[in-house]
Amino acid sequence: MRHLYSRWLEAVHGFHAAKAPFPSQVVFNWSERAARCPVAAGKGSCYRRGMTRPLLIAPSILASDFSKLGEEIRAIDSAGADWIHIDVMDGHFVPNITIGPDVVKALRPHTSKPFDVHLMIAPVDPYLEAFAKAGADIISIHAEAGPHLHRSLQTIRKLGKKAGIVLNPGTHEGSIEPVIDEVDLILLMTVNPGFGGQAFIPSVCHKLRRIKEMVGDRDIDIEIDGGVTSETAPLVAEAGANVLVAGSATFKGGPGAYASNMAAIREAAAKAR
Repeated sequence: MRHLYSRWLEAVHGFHAAKAPFPSQVVFNWSERAARCPVAAGKGSCYRRGMTRPLLIAPSILASDFSKLGEEIRAIDSAGADWIHIDVMDGHFVPNITIGPDVVKALRPHTSKPFDVHLMIAPVDPYLEAFAKAGADIISIHAEAGPHLHRSLQTIRKLGKKAGIVLNPGTHEGSIEPVIDEVDLILLMTVNPGFGGQAFIPSVCHKLRRIKEMVGDRDIDIEIDGGVTSETAPLVAEAGANVLVAGSATFKGGPGAYASNMAAIREAAAKAR
């Protein structure tokens, strides 16, 4: 197996085999084990044809204890989180107010895991640079959050970050078509945004399947946010999602339960793929 991986690295990436440590979590399409690629979980991507796209868990700190955010981030990091999902709300685009760039900056030293920043704000353009400088690795914006979606997504990439587009439950998937080659991530809301702990909207799975077909073999992650539990994770994983945002389902029971909570979601999703 190690020999095959080294040969693959040389062929695909031009890496010298001696300099490429073997990541045991890389999963090829002929493997029976669940996929979790440490490269894709970071800032790069290991997805190629013939490989299973990694299944990632991104706990939403919206459901955490805000009085000790730094401790909470360290806890979910050590418990197995792949990304850290940060929900930013402005009280205008959605009916709630959460955090801004200064909080993101303050949290950055607590983990090396990617910050998956979901901007539920409008207009979004004036704040992109601030969140990029604060430490965001992925910045996702809603299709309705500005008049020039192409420009906003291109700006995110010019800032050196991965760009994501977000669709509310009622937003048609056709919004993606004009910008699909400008994004690294498509985030589908399975609740109406603004508050944590809402009930999962199962009809979004139909849209998820259509989006999976649109994406094809593009190097794009498909993320689900809202009502993700060990019961709903198989539904979205089977329909094509590979990144699952889990807030309440991760943080219930306190830090001692975080690892088992995420493991239950991951296992349920992996079985459905």
